[in-house]
Amino acid sequence: MLQPGDMIGVLGGGQLGRMLAQAAARLGLDVHIFTPEADSPASRVAARTTVASFDDRPALGRFARTCAAVTLEFENVPLSAVAAITDQGVAVRPGPQALAASQDRATEKRFLESIGVDPAPWREIDHPDDIAPALRDLGGRGVLKARRSGYDGKGQIGLSIADLDPARAWSSVGEQPSVLEAFIAFDCELSVILARSASGEVCGYDSPRNLHAGGVLRSTSVPGGFPSEVAARALDLTRRLADALDYVGVLTLEFFLTPDGRLLANEFAPRVHNSGHWTLEACAVSQFEQHIRAVAGWPLGSPDRHSNAEMVNLLGDEVYDWRRRMQDGWSVHIYGKRAASPGRKMGHATRLSPRT
Repeated sequence: MLQPGDMIGVLGGGQLGRMLAQAAARLGLDVHIFTPEADSPASRVAARTTVASFDDRPALGRFARTCAAVTLEFENVPLSAVAAITDQGVAVRPGPQALAASQDRATEKRFLESIGVDPAPWREIDHPDDIAPALRDLGGRGVLKARRSGYDGKGQIGLSIADLDPARAWSSVGEQPSVLEAFIAFDCELSVILARSASGEVCGYDSPRNLHAGGVLRSTSVPGGFPSEVAARALDLTRRLADALDYVGVLTLEFFLTPDGRLLANEFAPRVHNSGHWTLEACAVSQFEQHIRAVAGWPLGSPDRHSNAEMVNLLGDEVYDWRRRMQDGWSVHIYGKRAASPGRKMGHATRLSPRT
């Protein structure tokens, strides 16, 4: 168990690392950021920063020796980097099993299926000639996604058999092994933000309803407006995932809710998640503090919310509208990124209302 004054390492220097560092500081813990990015958002609020590549094993070793425990802010950290840290006798939470399962979409879907969590129907695509027959098999409409490194709508394309161009589709995902997911007519998208401690203690936040556009989360609202039975079932499935991974920290599992009441898993993230940002204002213990507590070996806090909440992402130039948001009663978080570009997450804003 860590003590106040100890150092937690964070692999990655983006906005999630920034908010983790801010949460750790509230608890008297220091944070050491490891990132390839100079002048990263997280580095400007952390006690220390190492700027080096994730394949720089000596730098990773020096970083690890300053830390009592290490965590991560994004799932595409190379497994070799995690091994370089654990070789120093420092725990990385969550561990390599969660990373390995989440970094490859085909591996992820097989793992979910193995524990009884159903994803949307899918097929593995290794060549452009695989696309047309798989698309027909899945009903004629689907989404082709690169198996690795895609996020926020990148590395994916929607397809229809009526106007399919396999070469163009293959090019759009970087001409690399992919998965083809069936198009799902869903009532809504929801997620479960769940924390699990090293001792197996588990707690989950109220499931929000999520709205995406162009593969990017636009807004999240809680309560989600779906039946309590659906929320309970989604929480149970997410707990099943966390237990199967022997997970430590905050984990998020995204679902589609179909018109006939099925929950189909979209993907999971072994980290704090955009759809949980509302917990900063609406809960006594946010997802970021909860994650730090778990990584430090401390008791988890209450996930109860005291208010309803709506969270919107500020993408690209929308961040420059921060003043109006503040005047309209929103709590604004600006991530400190130096340049805005279309679709880039530059901040978020949350508005509370009395709990119902």
